[in-house]
Amino acid sequence: MNILITGASRGIGAATYQLLKSRGHTVVGHSSRGSDELVAGDLMDPAAPRKIWEAALDRLDGRIEVLINNAGIFEGVAEGACDDEWHASWDRTLRVNLESAADFCRLAVNHYRERAHGGRIVNVASRAAWRGDSPQHWHYAASKGAIVAMTKTIARAYAAEGIYAFAVSPGFTVSDMAADYLQSRGGAGIVADIPLGRVASADEVAETIRWLATEAPPSATGTNVDVNGASYVR
Repeated sequence: MNILITGASRGIGAATYQLLKSRGHTVVGHSSRGSDELVAGDLMDPAAPRKIWEAALDRLDGRIEVLINNAGIFEGVAEGACDDEWHASWDRTLRVNLESAADFCRLAVNHYRERAHGGRIVNVASRAAWRGDSPQHWHYAASKGAIVAMTKTIARAYAAEGIYAFAVSPGFTVSDMAADYLQSRGGAGIVADIPLGRVASADEVAETIRWLATEAPPSATGTNVDVNGASYVR
């Protein structure tokens, strides 16, 4: 399958990128700075998603069958911050985590419909979408909650056309993004809140994404899969 994945340079994205390639899929990855393999694009730029999409199309002979929206940022801002700092942090988080993902989803849906071959979208959300996050991360939780709602909307709107949408909601995962937070918040206390007794590995989340992107049955469209060690059970 021809697959585009954003945020493929580290953590969950890198693990997913490598896993999909090892299974024989043709994968184009993206990162903010790019590399010899990865398409570059700063998702703070509203024009970036279309440029990344078009670059991926060029590499994939004009056909993308799966979009995986993985790119995201996790930065804190205190409720007592000045207005400018508060608004800037919200703007960055919503632009990267939600608006760019929406841009990619729109490009994917239009591509799938124009070519009448259907396709899949996998959006990486978060446990925070369901149970909230710390007092410094209102905006992160809000962005991921919106990702889940957007995924459900796409699933309901386009299933009859063979366009399927899924979400994955990891809890804490062994990744660069979570490492500093785990250390600052006291990793032992966080792990104590996870019945499994450990945080998830990037490989576990990657395998979940791979299954949704390539094997999940069409009737599962609209599904969210939790990967959080039973730390939040709905």
